[in-house]
Amino acid sequence: MSTISTTTGNTPAQRLVELGITLPPAPAPIANFVTHVREGNLLFLSGQGPLDADGTLSKGKVGTDVSVEKAYADARLTGINLLAVMQEVLGDLGRVKRVVKLLGMVNAAPDFCDHPAVINGCSDLFNDVFGPQGVHARSAIGMGSLPNQITVEIEAIIALNDD
Repeated sequence: MSTISTTTGNTPAQRLVELGITLPPAPAPIANFVTHVREGNLLFLSGQGPLDADGTLSKGKVGTDVSVEKAYADARLTGINLLAVMQEVLGDLGRVKRVVKLLGMVNAAPDFCDHPAVINGCSDLFNDVFGPQGVHARSAIGMGSLPNQITVEIEAIIALNDD
């Protein structure tokens, strides 16, 4: 697990370029909610899932038909979608003061026990994009199912720099 950025860029935008990541458009909500709520200098991001740029959702039960490695990649993709929402809302990821907390949910088989390794996909990405400001508190839990049978869903709380 990386705890600080291994990239050399000074800004999150530069680090994304170094990582070869182009942010997609922010995914639209799938039900009666919004993608984010800002309250003061906190940005609460609704749960996102592993939606690829072509509209494909990664689905399955981790621990039976989805490997930890594939689910890690899905959590990373989910992190990219969270970054896309942040970019759309803020206009500049440089406005992020700190990633405060992630809640990672894994669509897990009943006997699956490696939830943290899966959600590391998102945590490692945020650490790489934001450097020390990306290191966060986190919960990684298993669920009996997730919407549309997606492999992971992750929500975030982000502290923002003063306007």
